[in-house]
Amino acid sequence: MERYIEKAAALIEALPFIQQFRGETVVVKLGGSIMESEEGYSRIMQDIAFMECIGMFPVVVHGGGKAISRAMKEANIAPNFVQGLRVTDDATIDVVEQVLNREVNPHLVEIIQQFHGKARGIHGEDIIRVEKLTGADEHKDPVDWGYVGKVNHVDVEPIQAYLKSEIVPVITPLGKGPDGRLYNINADDAATAVAVALKARKLVFLTDVPGLLLDPEDRSTIISSLHLSEVDELIDRGVIAGGMLPKIKGMVGAVKSGIRKAHIIDASMAHSLLLELFTSEGVGTEITE
Repeated sequence: MERYIEKAAALIEALPFIQQFRGETVVVKLGGSIMESEEGYSRIMQDIAFMECIGMFPVVVHGGGKAISRAMKEANIAPNFVQGLRVTDDATIDVVEQVLNREVNPHLVEIIQQFHGKARGIHGEDIIRVEKLTGADEHKDPVDWGYVGKVNHVDVEPIQAYLKSEIVPVITPLGKGPDGRLYNINADDAATAVAVALKARKLVFLTDVPGLLLDPEDRSTIISSLHLSEVDELIDRGVIAGGMLPKIKGMVGAVKSGIRKAHIIDASMAHSLLLELFTSEGVGTEITE
């Protein structure tokens, strides 16, 4: 009997959050090592199906870096990363398009459908316009990443049409450049751009870590909530550094652009997405204005 009471209590705790988020758009970025675990990303897709079922409007933007690297190895194409971004030449962009649009995307759509959710894939290049990404190295010499783009426009009409039909859009991080060519986009940047364009209620990054930690070696030091005013100090102290730095900066940019809250949570925890959204304490780090 006690077990059933606990289940009822969990539902009651979730009720105000369900009421609050009903009819709201939440952009979820899926990537990292969780993409290597069928069980892991299946749980996330189940969470997405749940969100749609209760009246939320989830939008998924996904990566697929490790699958791309495997496909490149099979094609005898040597990977090359500069400043954490994959250098994308003609041969590489063909592999990226095949893996993201033809393999990973339809598989994620299929899993949502297996949980009786409605989902459709959107090839990013059909809705995202980019300019060629430019940058410089530590010597201030220009860096050429090839076909890697920076988002400058997202056509939200196809996304909104799916949402109005209660269909979950699942979007690949690809864009079309001014030259008409296909460009690879960092999936975090693509998700942020989509969330801002949609004026989403929330942006959630599912990652390989539990959230922002004061001590990277101690998971108990997680920072549950962070205000924009606190970010610069944590960067200066080195708390926000390495691979966490671009994610936090993306979240800050999203919140400054009107997203009410941005979250970073551990994708490996079972149903971490639901726990973050529908419980009082949450399980990751949220950034608010």
